[in-house]
Amino acid sequence: MGVGEISPKENRYPYVANSLNNLAGLYKSQGRYEDAETLFQQALTLRQEILGVGETSLKENRHPDVATSLNNLAFLYYSQGRYEAAEPLYQQALQIWMSTVGENHPHTQSVKVSLIVMKLQSLTGLDAAVIKQMIQNDPDNLIEMLRQIMGKE
Repeated sequence: MGVGEISPKENRYPYVANSLNNLAGLYKSQGRYEDAETLFQQALTLRQEILGVGETSLKENRHPDVATSLNNLAFLYYSQGRYEAAEPLYQQALQIWMSTVGENHPHTQSVKVSLIVMKLQSLTGLDAAVIKQMIQNDPDNLIEMLRQIMGKE
């Protein structure tokens, strides 16, 4: 077996998904995006298999660890400018967080902000840090700018 390969017998434990996720995060921080993507996807698949996925599952894919994996993969795509790939993953993560920990939980709010920033960045071309600052400090100006961009007055 090569580096990062796990035997089928060993890969059915949640700690394996956690380790894959952590290694993927390291690879992302090193700019090894293809390796990170592969490991984030493996962690997501494993968590879905272990913690429940699909309509026939009792848990219906609503475990917070699945949301974490979705969010991490979405953030990787977002950081690469792959907004169309990131958005549905963020949406799924948001749905899970909303149903498991509620609307006001920090994880839920974080995914909401990520979605808003990503959409605004794709519309305006502004830097993410600028958008986050505008969300916090001057939301009215941000709304006005969006109206102008969208051609509404």
